[in-house]
Amino acid sequence: MGTTGHDTVLVVDLGAQYAQLIARRVRERHVYSEIVPHDLPASEVLARRPAGLILSGGPQSVYAEHAPRIDPEILTAGVPILGICYGQQLMAVELGGEVTRTGRPEYGRTALAVQSDSALLREQPADQTVWMSHRDAVTRAPDGFRVIASTADTPVAGFEDVGRQLYGVQYHPEVSHTPLGGVVLDTFLTLIGARRTWTAHSMIAQQVDAIRETVGGDRLVCGLSGGVDSAVAAALVSDAVGDQLTCVFVDHGLLRHDERRLVEEAFGAYSDSGLVVIKAADRFLERLAGVVDPEVKRKRIGTEFIRVFEEAARDHAGDARFLVQGTLYPDVIESGHGTASTIKSHHNVGGLPADMAFELVEPLRWLFKDEVRRVGEELGLPPEIVWRQPFPGPGLAVRIIGEVTAQRLALVRAADHIVLEELRRAGLDRAAATGDAVPGAADHVWQSFAVLPDVRAVGVQGDQRTYGYPIIVRAVTSEDAMTADFARLDWDVLERIANRIVGEVDEINRVAYDITSKPPGTIEWE
Repeated sequence: MGTTGHDTVLVVDLGAQYAQLIARRVRERHVYSEIVPHDLPASEVLARRPAGLILSGGPQSVYAEHAPRIDPEILTAGVPILGICYGQQLMAVELGGEVTRTGRPEYGRTALAVQSDSALLREQPADQTVWMSHRDAVTRAPDGFRVIASTADTPVAGFEDVGRQLYGVQYHPEVSHTPLGGVVLDTFLTLIGARRTWTAHSMIAQQVDAIRETVGGDRLVCGLSGGVDSAVAAALVSDAVGDQLTCVFVDHGLLRHDERRLVEEAFGAYSDSGLVVIKAADRFLERLAGVVDPEVKRKRIGTEFIRVFEEAARDHAGDARFLVQGTLYPDVIESGHGTASTIKSHHNVGGLPADMAFELVEPLRWLFKDEVRRVGEELGLPPEIVWRQPFPGPGLAVRIIGEVTAQRLALVRAADHIVLEELRRAGLDRAAATGDAVPGAADHVWQSFAVLPDVRAVGVQGDQRTYGYPIIVRAVTSEDAMTADFARLDWDVLERIANRIVGEVDEINRVAYDITSKPPGTIEWE
C-alpha cells in the first residue's frame, strides 16, 4: 500500500510521451497511480510499498549511450512489473534477453498473434490489432520467460514470468488505438491483487481529512479564478473548514469577455465568508509592460497574484496563513517535477515567488482534470461549472504573442468571445449543454480560444488595403489536457467564426485555424 492509503502502481517514466496517459488509464480502473523518474533508487521505490510498477515506453534505443535505465535491483525485488515498449526491452536486456534492431520498424496499427492461454493475455482473441511505435524489438526472451505474443517483424511482442510476476508487451495498451489495451491493464491489476479503491468519494474523504489536519484552526484564502479547478478546490476546503475560508477573485484585466460578472454570480456561494473581488488590472498590465518572453510573463503574473492575495489576507481574512490553489497534476508535471523537463512554468507552480508569506494547500495537486470533474460532480457543483472550458491562470496574456497591452487585450478578448459564442451555438461546448441530452465529452470541444500573434498581414477590406493583425483560432478535443487533438470543426462553423471576427473586430483582417495536436504542440501557445 502506498502513502496515499490506497494500493499504488508507480509508472516509471522512461521518456515516453504516454507516461501520463498510462497513469490515467490505471486510475480509470480505480487504482491510484503516480509517475516517478527512472533514476529513482530501488530503496526509494520499495519504501513507497507499490502494488506494482509499470515501465513506460521511450524514444531511445536501450543500447544508446545515454538511454534511460532503472536501478537493476528493482527487477529482482519481488515487485510485480509490466514493461511497455521500451520498458519491455529494458526488462529483457537487464534480465539476460536480447534486443536488436530488426530492420523493419513498426509504427501504427499492427496485426498481433496472441497466446490466449497466457496469464496476461488470457482469453483474448488469437489474432488482434494493436498500436506499435518502435524500431528495436526483443528477439530473445530472458530465461524463465514465456513468449505470449508476436508480430510479423517482432518475434517477442509479449512475454511473462508468472512466478516472478514480470510481464512485458511491445505494443501500447494505454492508447485507444489498441482496442483490447484496457483489458491488458485490467488483467495486470488483477494479477497483482491491486484493490480498486481510488474513487471520487475516496478522494474527497481523504482530502477533507488532510486539509483539517494541515490547517487546524487557521484561516485560509482561496484564489478563485472562475474555472473548475479553483471551484472544486474551494468546495473541498469549504467542506473541510467552513468559515475559515475566504475566497478571493482577482480581476487582473486578462480575463475573457464579461468574466468578472459571471464569477460573481456563480461563485459567491462557495465561501461562508463571501467572495472578495479585487480589481487589479492596472498593476498587472504595469508588470507586463515590455515583456515578450512567455516564461517571464508567467512568473511575473504568478508573483503579482501572490502579492494581491497577501494584501487580501491582511484586509479581508484575518492574516490568513494558508493559500488554497487549484493546482493539478499536469501543472506539476509540465512545470518540471523531480527530474522531468520543464515544458512551461505554470504561474501557480514554477511562477511562485520564493518569499511569499503563505503556506500552500493544494487538494487537487495529484489529480488529472477528468478526476477533478468527477470530484466536482460528487461535491454537487452544477454542470456549468464542472464542465466549463479550462482557462489558464495567466489568462489572455499567454494568448497574446509578444507584449501585452490594453489595445491587444481588447482585440484578442473580442475575437475569443466570438469563438466561444459560435461553438456554443453549434452545440460543441459541453458546459452549455444540460440534462439528459449531454453527450460524452468526446463529442465536444475540450478547449477553444483565439490567439493574437505578433505579426501583421496585408488584407483588403472595403476595397482598401489594410495592414492588420491575424487571429489564430485554436480548438482541441482531449480527456485530461496531457494529450490533445485538434477539433475537426465543421467548415460552416469555421466560416461563421472567421467572418464575424474579421467583420466585428477592428484591426483584424485574417483568421487561421491551428491543426496541431499535443504533442508536438501544447494546447496554449505560450
